[in-house]
Amino acid sequence: MDPNSKAIQSAKKAITTAASIAASAMLARSLVNEFLPYELRGLFSLDALRARYSSQHTVVVEQMEGFSNNLVYDAIDTYLSTRISTSMKRLRVSKRDHEAKSITLSLEQGEEMVDVYGGAEFKWQLLSRGNDQGSSDNQRGGGGGGGAPGEFRSFELSFHKAHRDAVFDAYLPYILDRSEAIKAQDRMLKLYMNEGDYWSPINLQHPATFDTLAMDPELKRTLVEDLARFVKRKDYYRKTGKAWKRGYLLYGPPGTGKSSLVAAMANYLKFDIYDLELTSVTWNSSLKRLLIGMSNKAILVVEDIDCSLQLQQREAEEEAAPDGPGKDEKVTLSGLLNFVDGLWSSCGEERIIVFTTNYKDRLDPALLRPGRMDVHVHMGYCGASAFRMLASNYHGVEAHELFGEIEGLMEEVEVTPAEVAEGLMRSDDVDVALKGLVELIREKKEKKKSCLESEAKRVEENDSSEDVQLSCESECEAATTSGSSS
Repeated sequence: MDPNSKAIQSAKKAITTAASIAASAMLARSLVNEFLPYELRGLFSLDALRARYSSQHTVVVEQMEGFSNNLVYDAIDTYLSTRISTSMKRLRVSKRDHEAKSITLSLEQGEEMVDVYGGAEFKWQLLSRGNDQGSSDNQRGGGGGGGAPGEFRSFELSFHKAHRDAVFDAYLPYILDRSEAIKAQDRMLKLYMNEGDYWSPINLQHPATFDTLAMDPELKRTLVEDLARFVKRKDYYRKTGKAWKRGYLLYGPPGTGKSSLVAAMANYLKFDIYDLELTSVTWNSSLKRLLIGMSNKAILVVEDIDCSLQLQQREAEEEAAPDGPGKDEKVTLSGLLNFVDGLWSSCGEERIIVFTTNYKDRLDPALLRPGRMDVHVHMGYCGASAFRMLASNYHGVEAHELFGEIEGLMEEVEVTPAEVAEGLMRSDDVDVALKGLVELIREKKEKKKSCLESEAKRVEENDSSEDVQLSCESECEAATTSGSSS
């Protein structure tokens, strides 16, 4: 028999065998459908048998659960957008809202990508299917992720069965955590101001960071380490039974960068800022509503705490408080302390509380103890390191022949970072700006010298009345701090 005849006979046998198997399968399916209860039929389907003996497992994550967005789907979408290679043939490009800082890359329908975690490979695929079950179901497809009305989107995750436990115990929790971090990096921070009992937000676009902050390098390093330690100690605070919060008191003369430090803290932590204007809050109950309305991961700021509220000694409050139903309703020091360190302080997590003041000695000691203001930060006058940081920020110079003279003058006369910044901004020419700064500091030095000479002259003339002394002290202070702003 020639080779062609043998091949034809083999093909016939294969077709006959396949037809026999198919007929047997159809007969088996008919018997299953005829004699087995509906609940047991799935056990004998071809898909079930194939799945039972396959080494690949699949997890399906739908975009919608009922009428709500599936948060796991959203987290996967966010996570995969950072793992996608631009070399892929088909990609979706989007910007989720006008406040997002960058465009987002994501999978196109039907596309696959492989992610590696813990040495294992996980294959992701974005699937989409239509829906013709009625208008109410059509509403489900209108969620995020680019789905059109009437469209169901889902992610399918395929992996080897050996990694099944790792998927649920480690991989998916990792994706959820990474998604939160990615969203925090991309979102626009908010600055909230209180209007009555409510917060009103605007975008926070303050550029201050710890990299550009003009302050002592060692103090800066200490603050960064303290903040980093705080956000990692959730379990520690729970174990010790303490509210997850930390208080910072920033004190020092006007113009020393207290507000800039708060902005740098917010940008570092990716926390929103709640700027509490105490003078516009009338009652303790109103203050309570405001603080309950704050989100987690937030910084509560009360600037110029010594001026914002007449914080009397608690003993004086108790003596002055009237009896009756209205007692203790107005905003008082005791009321403020309850919100800083009492039961109400636990109504929220991962919060920073910042008080600023120009005069630390005017504050009630009850505000300053650990547990309320845990870290006291003195914001002092401009030193050599702060000046060099400002010169680098404003003019991009690390060294100049005038640096030595300027630093020498700053040892003789107190100059705030705000004054130095003002001097550096007067010209785009670095030589002109630095010469102008030299003149500014020399002028302050002469004013201070003149003030001291006037005081000595008055003492020689035996004019030591209290009014004259106060007048001289005011003149000297004005000469030292002119041009500063808080």
